[in-house]
Amino acid sequence: MRDEVLDVELIITPSALSCFKGEWGISNDETVRVFVRYVSGGEVPFAFGITRDTPLDAAVTTVADRITFYMESKDVWFLEGKSLKIDYRDEEIVFHFA
Repeated sequence: MRDEVLDVELIITPSALSCFKGEWGISNDETVRVFVRYVSGGEVPFAFGITRDTPLDAAVTTVADRITFYMESKDVWFLEGKSLKIDYRDEEIVFHFA
């Protein structure tokens, strides 16, 4: 399995899942892509983004309460072998390397 080869994992907390279902309106059996995007030329020029999408070349996937979260192979470089935990705190989605 690709996830084991890459030694990375997506972790979706219950509070993040609740936000995706309630505030974002994401339903069972939908797919959600986590991607890397350029945000500035500063100290940390890249950040994560989230969108509903259909996988083309998913390298990492996880299913949380019938919603599939994934990252394409072109974006997993940003994890550098770490896992990514997606959480919801202070009324916003936050990303943590685990």
